[in-house]
Amino acid sequence: MPQSPFLNTSAIDVWWAILGTCRQLDRTQKKEREKTMNEYIKHALIATILLSLAFFLIPGSLAASQNDKEISFGIAPGPYGDLITKAIKPGLEEKGYTVTLVQFQDYVQPDLALANGETRANLFQHVPYLEQFSKDHKLNLVPVISVPTAGLGIYSHKIKSLSELKKGDEVTLANDPTNLARALRFLQKLGLIKINPSIDATKASEKDVAENPIGLTITPLDAAQIPRTLDTVAIAVVNGNYAIAAGLNLSDAIALEELDDNLKIVVAVRTEDQNQQFVKDIKDVVESEEFHQAVENSPVFSSFQKPDWYVTKWGASAKAAAK
Repeated sequence: MPQSPFLNTSAIDVWWAILGTCRQLDRTQKKEREKTMNEYIKHALIATILLSLAFFLIPGSLAASQNDKEISFGIAPGPYGDLITKAIKPGLEEKGYTVTLVQFQDYVQPDLALANGETRANLFQHVPYLEQFSKDHKLNLVPVISVPTAGLGIYSHKIKSLSELKKGDEVTLANDPTNLARALRFLQKLGLIKINPSIDATKASEKDVAENPIGLTITPLDAAQIPRTLDTVAIAVVNGNYAIAAGLNLSDAIALEELDDNLKIVVAVRTEDQNQQFVKDIKDVVESEEFHQAVENSPVFSSFQKPDWYVTKWGASAKAAAK
């Protein structure tokens, strides 16, 4: 008996329906698998990111914690490394710190090293220099406290008195802007030159010398090099730290600068660290009686000019007052 075409059509439709259902189930299962896989990938990525953060941040935090009791001071040539070693380091060690010194050969590297974290503090500069250098190099550094300081001195291997200067004699002085202006103001105070009165004398350069009655040849150089010029020039205006580093005695200077308080050398730190405990401890040590005794009992430091806060607290020493 022949099969009905309607039966065949119905069977085919059922077959296609079943096939369609299977395909739909397969697509649904595929989407579920893809969704599951996407969720797995997402969670794996999140876990990877968290592990990466933990890898970088946790050791850093541990390192920061471990380094809380380590203080590295940047210094330039001169006596301030000795001041740290003899008058500051012992007090910090009593508070549990390990203190190290990082020696630099100029006035440029100590602040750069402080800003990038190579050191935690430095001691070599006065506030005007710190502010100008920080501005010029976009650094965030601040002063903490000033310390006894050796001022500028005029030294010579050729003359004993400024009255012996003659026309054409050469004078060397620091070429960084703040110390150049400072040296020129010193020369002006001694009556050797006059700075143009229409300009800010704290920003003066050799181009701003309005009167030079003796006819001095003014030669700005890197501050560290100036002591080496004493065999070839009539006089040299030498920063105190470089004078002592070169073996010059402050008492041998033809003339010594009388320092304004803002020209006293300061401990400097990064702005972000100024409220940290190690900074407070540095300040406490410098203000301590032990620091005072270390300064006054030293044949070098006792002759330094004292900051106002120091004089207010303990008075000026006889040697410093005599200067």
